[in-house]
Amino acid sequence: MSDFELPSKAALATRFCRYHWKGVLTICIPLAFSPLIFCFPGRAEFRCMYLILICCFYWITECIPLYVTSLMPIFALPAMQILSSERTCQNYFKDTLAMFLGSLIVASAIEYCNLHKRLALKTILLVGCSPRRLHIGLICVTSFISMWISNSATTAMMCPIVKAVLQELETNHVLEIWMPEDEEPASEGKRHSSRVALAFYFGIAYASTIGGCGTLIGTGTNLTFKGLFEGRFPEATDKIDFPRFMGWSMPMVIGDTVLLFLSLQISHMGLGRRSSQVAKELSSGAQAADTVRSVVLEKYEELGPMSWHEWQVLFWFLAMIGLLFTRSPGFMPGWADFLNAVSIKTSAAVMLTVLALFLFPMTCYYCHHLRSKGPHPSQRERSLLTWDFVHNHVPWGLVFLLGGGFALADASQESGMAKLLGETMSALQSWPDFAIQFSAISAGIFLTNFSANVPICNILIPILQELAVAIKMNPIMLVFPAGIATSMAFHLPVGTPPNAIVAGYAGIKSKYMILEKSGKDYKPVTRVLEPVIGYFCRFNKAKLKQM
Repeated sequence: MSDFELPSKAALATRFCRYHWKGVLTICIPLAFSPLIFCFPGRAEFRCMYLILICCFYWITECIPLYVTSLMPIFALPAMQILSSERTCQNYFKDTLAMFLGSLIVASAIEYCNLHKRLALKTILLVGCSPRRLHIGLICVTSFISMWISNSATTAMMCPIVKAVLQELETNHVLEIWMPEDEEPASEGKRHSSRVALAFYFGIAYASTIGGCGTLIGTGTNLTFKGLFEGRFPEATDKIDFPRFMGWSMPMVIGDTVLLFLSLQISHMGLGRRSSQVAKELSSGAQAADTVRSVVLEKYEELGPMSWHEWQVLFWFLAMIGLLFTRSPGFMPGWADFLNAVSIKTSAAVMLTVLALFLFPMTCYYCHHLRSKGPHPSQRERSLLTWDFVHNHVPWGLVFLLGGGFALADASQESGMAKLLGETMSALQSWPDFAIQFSAISAGIFLTNFSANVPICNILIPILQELAVAIKMNPIMLVFPAGIATSMAFHLPVGTPPNAIVAGYAGIKSKYMILEKSGKDYKPVTRVLEPVIGYFCRFNKAKLKQM
């Protein structure tokens, strides 16, 4: 008789679920919600709810890729007789999505010419190179750059800069950038970053998330809730446009950036505790500022003088911002108001900039040639941005992700599901506005730590819009702070790409994001500040009409 024993059925089932859990969930999730179809036959609102629940759980569990889930409405909505194929597909390239795609292409042009790296290094040189000044400088420059290019690209660019700065500080015996072995043993041959090093890495990760909330093009969630809001309230006189968005978000961005610096300084770098060991080390580290400055200056000089390529990209970027601000600012007629034969929205300004980036050449040799001066062209001139670079660096899947959310939101209106939700939540009308705002913000912050930001925004914002209609509250007062909250993921690497980037780059364990004081203290700070945005909206209630 063989000594080999077959595993028990329970062990086989456990092993099967361990290695095939995605397939199991892909089948079980639709089955779990199937009673909605069978218990309410012939009712479109419950068919729509069934599809939305499936997409929500697919997005959260990622049992199939996020972007593939976002394409489900294209076949499911017509098959369920909720929306036609033509109307469903129209949601996948609306004005908001064109603006989003254009902003990603413009951001890739900034990366292509290294303008963002030049700005980061120059700012550090201007702020100063003592440890505390370096910390605030890195946080501020990361926050600013992430307003204009993706949070992921900003964090990925800043990580090598932070590493070089920390290594130079350790070389000059200013501070230790690794934990002692007796405090945290190395795992798989890799040592763990010290608390001061964590302050620098957490600073750039969290600052990129905060800065991305500052402008409409800063992160995908901003354009997601803008598109959902305008899709639900197309006749609203008050739009979430570029200048108004910045007017509402910048106080929060500035306040959160300052509080981020202070919280990390207090919890990780001994601010307010002069007798602590880390505070003494950092105080003596001010003497090494000149050495660190030389390292940063060397990296800056490696870039060379500012090229004609960079100057042109900077010009077109500033031109795009100017066009977005002056399109229809409200306090005066804008250029779109003079060309008012048809509606001109924000995507026009962004796509004009994209066209210019592919139209103008990278160098100024053509100017000399036109003036009959050398050097004469000997090869094909490249444009300010190449399509190959755009193809490889733009996250195209995000367009499907946003489009899928817009399609589901449109379906919820057409099917009557939105009205059903509104009637169900009308009991909350007795709650004070502050309590409703606080609950919405808390839900956004909690959920976004466990899944990608844009899917959570796609799930939460339509519900809050119907809640606002049901309780007769201005929708902007709920949608704006809750939409910002869905970007505020600080506790887990999976919450947002900047967290995952620094965790992978510096080998940071998840427990440090969950348990360290920066994570614990920062969440209530964000919760306190975001209701202020809601009250800022309420301050303008005379201007914001009930939708």
